[in-house]
Amino acid sequence: MIRKIITIDSERCNGCGLCAAACHEGAIGMVNGKAVLLREDYCDGLGDCLPACPTGAITMTEREAPAYDEAAVAAHLAARKPAGGCAGGGCPGSRSQTFAAPAAEALPAETCLGQWPVQLRLVSPMAGFFDGADLLLAADCSAFARGDFHARYMKGKVTVIGCPKLDPVDYSEKLTEIFRLHNIRSVTLVRMEVPCCGGLERAVQKALAACGRPIPFESVTLSVRGEIL
Repeated sequence: MIRKIITIDSERCNGCGLCAAACHEGAIGMVNGKAVLLREDYCDGLGDCLPACPTGAITMTEREAPAYDEAAVAAHLAARKPAGGCAGGGCPGSRSQTFAAPAAEALPAETCLGQWPVQLRLVSPMAGFFDGADLLLAADCSAFARGDFHARYMKGKVTVIGCPKLDPVDYSEKLTEIFRLHNIRSVTLVRMEVPCCGGLERAVQKALAACGRPIPFESVTLSVRGEIL
């Protein structure tokens, strides 16, 4: 049948894996450092991966391809889901995973990070670690402003970070999807006093309004000297 489906230009692909992380169907994988379409019937033709590609290596074309197979996609996603219950995607560095609190000899005892990845652009909205989570959304710079950031803000929470000035994306869309797909118990935003961080707060508020259910929300603003304002 003739339908819309993605085409990936391997020469333009820089191997970042952002498209694989953005594909909800798991249609894109990383092979030898390049993004590839794993199976044509996994691609739904909606193009969620297109805006994630920083080099424009992905295009949407109309051509002969097998029909989108929803049952095959469901089986594919279930098969690759880790035992810990996370939905992964993309290159190994961006694949969603949950891990237990680190042993003292492996990482510093004060580390409170409980999942990977943490960059909002890289996390999959379907990742299992969001289920029933208290979510911390932090500005990239905020963790460097306070020495007690892990213990004060991250402990017991799923942490995602972002910077609206550096990331050319609308965070509210992905946040809305996360809020809708998972029973998020609370949202805490830690931002800096600088104006660009206002984009984070607006994105959270927009997503909370769009998700269709009330979620407790707290916003914390830090000064550039680490003071809680």
